[in-house]
Amino acid sequence: MADWRDRIDAPVVLTGAAGFIGAALAEALLDAGVEVHGLDALVPYYDPALKQARLARLEGRPGFSFRAVDLADRAGLAAALDAAVGERPAYVVNLAAQAGVRWSIENPHAYGEANLAGFLNLLEECRRRPVKHLVYASSSSVYGGNRKVPFSERDGVDHPVSLYAATKKANELMAHAYADLYDLPATGLRFFTVYGPWGRPDMAYWKFAAAILEGRPIQVFNHGDMQRDFTYIDDIVEGVARLIPHVAAPDPDFDATAPTPATSWAPHRIYNIGARRPERLMDMIAILERLAGREAIKEFLPMQPGDVPATWADVSALERAVGFAPKVTLEEGLTRFMDWFQGWNGARG
Repeated sequence: MADWRDRIDAPVVLTGAAGFIGAALAEALLDAGVEVHGLDALVPYYDPALKQARLARLEGRPGFSFRAVDLADRAGLAAALDAAVGERPAYVVNLAAQAGVRWSIENPHAYGEANLAGFLNLLEECRRRPVKHLVYASSSSVYGGNRKVPFSERDGVDHPVSLYAATKKANELMAHAYADLYDLPATGLRFFTVYGPWGRPDMAYWKFAAAILEGRPIQVFNHGDMQRDFTYIDDIVEGVARLIPHVAAPDPDFDATAPTPATSWAPHRIYNIGARRPERLMDMIAILERLAGREAIKEFLPMQPGDVPATWADVSALERAVGFAPKVTLEEGLTRFMDWFQGWNGARG
């Protein structure tokens, strides 16, 4: 299988370029000599200084440009794409979204605007342009109330337990419709609990690390009886990069009498991208305790609305497609995160 670095033969338009996954992917693409045009609304869902710091690592690098734009702004998005690539063929990677399961319960309209209206605007721009492949972020949250594990892309996902999950499932359906109507090749990626340096402060591992180091209590939901398929950022980036030139195509074996969400008669695909090994929440906390050199003050609480007890990715389809093979263990990944996190906090005073 040819290396993705030799197969990406056009610029990449990357939405959510100041986000956790977006900035890491941009860095990897630039290292490979790929032209990257970043877009981001810089929404202050969490500390904007972190987003600006990620951007600062990219700005000034050869082949990188950045434009602040909200995907929900139709005219602004069109102008940004015109300025970035014009009529040139390009790949589009959409990582822009309003993230967060719990916040979607409190602020539902933010998810409708960013994840539904914004994604629709991007699809419209893609179908009007010579887009070689649209790769877009879905989420493991779409599995909702499913209890069969590991989660497979072939499983039905019609029982979301949060609005965030419902918007990500809607994105999959919208992309499929555009693939069918306009022959727009599109691939959706269901991300499983991404973590690592330069991550998101709203994620449990970040909150736990900060609280343990500062001697504050941590909130442990479902009384600690939780499992997550924690996936290190470098493994995620490698998987996404491999898929960019792996353009979605119709499945010749698709059976419309027994349809599966994973494939289609249209050029549309869905893949899980995870570490394929669920880890106990209490084991993750224990690793952070060892790395911090102190025990966490634990406040055990019931399950939160919108949450699920376990996630576990079947990534065999992605492995067959592009040779995806996650390598970083939770111990190694959290060690790297904690080294970065303590340096980040120290640098900020």
